[in-house]
Amino acid sequence: MTDIAGRTTSSPRRTRADGERTRRAILREAASLATVDGLEGLSIGNLAAALGMSKSGLYAHFGSKQELQLATVEEAGRIFAAEVVEPALTAPAGLGQLLAVCEAFFEHLQRRTFPGGCFFAGAALEMGTRPGPVKEAVAAFQSAFVDLIRGFVATAIEQHELPPDEDPDGLAFELNGIILAADANFVLRGNTGVLDMARRVVRRRLGVGSDASASGRA
Repeated sequence: MTDIAGRTTSSPRRTRADGERTRRAILREAASLATVDGLEGLSIGNLAAALGMSKSGLYAHFGSKQELQLATVEEAGRIFAAEVVEPALTAPAGLGQLLAVCEAFFEHLQRRTFPGGCFFAGAALEMGTRPGPVKEAVAAFQSAFVDLIRGFVATAIEQHELPPDEDPDGLAFELNGIILAADANFVLRGNTGVLDMARRVVRRRLGVGSDASASGRA
């Protein structure tokens, strides 16, 4: 569109879209940095340097360090949902979803989505002793993820894919523990063999053949 003097100007809609893309790119980089330097190590200054932007440009998007941290947690959650949760939800309900969510997590690590491994595994350890809204946001995400796994377990029991005396809370705890152990070892060693071992452990715990796909029993 043009202004009254005949000059070309951006439409409000395009300006908003451009601003949202810029903000998303900033937060993606922030999430990556946080897996290496931690959320507390995240600052407008080091983020601006990593992106080649001015500090003033970043301040236009985030007014404080806490606002940046909270937005980074939200963006990391969006990425995790797209890469881990959504693929699992498309699998057959019950055991298929249990296998799929674990496999999607391991693939998320193997693709090296973030340089420091799982964003939330690191954030939980770092922010666990720091009361405040950032800790609460990380804790809420972790609780929701474990609840998702628990729901998959409950469905598998209802469908007689797991023993009737299986404890949904206990199995969700175990599978989340395997996931966290896989993340820690993969970050330390950088060896995909760790992820293959985690896959075998998950399948053995669920009573599924080692050559089974993530969508059901052998």
